[in-house]
Amino acid sequence: MFFTVFSIFLVVGCLIGFLAGLLGIGGGLLIVPILVYVLPLFKVDSSLVMPIALATSLASIVFTATSATWAHHKNANIPWKTAKPLAVVMALGALIGAKIADSLPSDLLRGIFATAVILLAAYMLLSIRVHKTKPLPDIWVLRVIGVFTGFLSSLMGISGGAILVPTLTYYSMSIRLAIGTATVCGFVVATFGALGFVLTGLDQDNLPPWSIGYIYLPALLGMVTTSFVFAPLGVKWAAKLPVRTLKKCFAAFLILVAVRMFWQ
Repeated sequence: MFFTVFSIFLVVGCLIGFLAGLLGIGGGLLIVPILVYVLPLFKVDSSLVMPIALATSLASIVFTATSATWAHHKNANIPWKTAKPLAVVMALGALIGAKIADSLPSDLLRGIFATAVILLAAYMLLSIRVHKTKPLPDIWVLRVIGVFTGFLSSLMGISGGAILVPTLTYYSMSIRLAIGTATVCGFVVATFGALGFVLTGLDQDNLPPWSIGYIYLPALLGMVTTSFVFAPLGVKWAAKLPVRTLKKCFAAFLILVAVRMFWQ
């Protein structure tokens, strides 16, 4: 079973890595639905499917975001003055989110994920043609945004890019800088969120073999093996594509994921 799951997620990892670099999303919006579909096929307890999917998604993002962050840094796409304070408070939010997720029913977690994706997709669709001129808010507002983003990202098993990118572009940050900021913050969110899921999952007795807390190693290792290689390729294309195309790709991706989750 280990090798079968590992092989499936080798293929998934190629797509995840490319999207992480291209859109700054870390791939969680795609990883979670795939895991929710695949895990029951291997007789994973239904009550554990969502926590395992969220934890494994966050753990994989740690690796993809590392590669993408370095690539964005080399391309001067990360405004560190904004990214650093955001990353710190998002780490706190991610730990809180992982703790709360451990106590929520699996169906409720699935509903939170699907609803949040629909809302994010709707915003991106409506804002594609809207030009914002608002300056970045003061540091305290950014910290509130960061805590909320980290909290919701942990509940959704994502890096936070799906929330940060539209938020920062609303405040007039260019799409490339917003993606760069979301990527580095996504690394922090994924690291602390995954750690939280490891700690809260240690007392579970019916986890599948090859699990560390809620993190499922066969899927994680498969994704990491290929996604780490494909993330820089996504960053390369992000630097070449026009801003409008990036926004349309980002919105279309969210829509597809949301439709898939509700259909499932």
